[in-house]
Amino acid sequence: MSTPLRIGIVGLGTVGAGVVKLLTDNRDLITGRAGRPIDIIAVNARDRSKDRGVDLSPYRWQDDASAMASADDIDVVIELIGGADGLAVSLARKVLENGKGFVTANKAMIAHHGGELARAAERSGSPLKYEAAVAGGIPVIKALGGGAAANEIKSLFGILNGTCNYILTEMESKGSSFDDVLQAAQALGYAEADPTFDIDGIDAAHKLAILASLAFGTELDFDHVETRGIREIETADVERAAALGYRIRLVGEARLDGDRLLQRVHPVLVPLDHPLAKVTGSLNAVVADGDFVGRLTFEGAGAGAGPTASAVVADLIDIARGEAVHAFGVPVDSQIKMQPGDHEQGIGRSYIRAAVADQPGVMADITAILRDCGVSIESLIQRGDGSDGGDVFIAIITHETQLHRTAQAVEKIAALGSVIQPPMRMDLLN
Repeated sequence: MSTPLRIGIVGLGTVGAGVVKLLTDNRDLITGRAGRPIDIIAVNARDRSKDRGVDLSPYRWQDDASAMASADDIDVVIELIGGADGLAVSLARKVLENGKGFVTANKAMIAHHGGELARAAERSGSPLKYEAAVAGGIPVIKALGGGAAANEIKSLFGILNGTCNYILTEMESKGSSFDDVLQAAQALGYAEADPTFDIDGIDAAHKLAILASLAFGTELDFDHVETRGIREIETADVERAAALGYRIRLVGEARLDGDRLLQRVHPVLVPLDHPLAKVTGSLNAVVADGDFVGRLTFEGAGAGAGPTASAVVADLIDIARGEAVHAFGVPVDSQIKMQPGDHEQGIGRSYIRAAVADQPGVMADITAILRDCGVSIESLIQRGDGSDGGDVFIAIITHETQLHRTAQAVEKIAALGSVIQPPMRMDLLN
């Protein structure tokens, strides 16, 4: 029998336990596809006594995770503890410096330190794999770095955070408020106790920065991902968007604009007939446009023990086969350093929502501001007559224009004395 690929696992949470279960339950199938056995040698986690639903007795318990980096009987270390810094990145550095393979599901670490780690992997000739870091079980990293490698990718966009997508689609289907759906998502385990990374768009921004670097051959640039989450979205926005023929989704977008790389994560209005409008619940989707292959669409479970463990083991199978590729598709020194783009310099259509006092002249003031800023109205919905002391809700879809003009108009509308709460703007997906 061929020499086994010997692995150590650091982190035995939901995904770590899922990797153990998958390697155990599908051992024969995985051996056949990898061309040799993949054997777990050692494991590590914070709590040795915790019941994780899998039998860990056959494996060495490694109290010091960093010791796996130099262990003679380990070829590959899997990191599943998370966090951009701390133990995760120090372990990655040691593993790669010692010439061992490194597999991770840690999108924050790759987004912040991927360039450094890829360079370390090149120096030592070791594989650095991170399929599970983006979109869970969807093989988008492999597709962009391998299957579509002959294409020039023009743009990519997608739904990259299942928690936000779940919240938005629940607001659509049940008419519930953002806060109520978030609490329900936390109770079901779809959202963390501290949901900041998800609902403020940071998690999606990590993934977008990774995808952009891989797709365009550019240096990782997480710091310049324009990021905005979904906290501001109200049930009324969801309802008005539907009435106007749209659904709201948190979308990550990246494209090259000359010598600039535009990256942003933001809530957008998506036409009902667009593929992303049909992505519901906690699913993820990534769409990439190649010059020869055309539009590629990937959709599936973006998180969870099974899908994420599947992606981790797929990386292990690649390593076992001896498939050597650069972590970001090209050598680090070949990556292009781009200036950050500014989406406000582009052209597009926008949704503007405002709550205003019910008094004469308010709509005239708003339309005058839009006119003076060079923004014309495509459609408008007005609800509420103020008779019960409530405010009037206005939702506007603009015609296509320079987005900085729309931003300027929103600022001027916010300064009106009749505006009860700051107006909110979302762009429409192009």
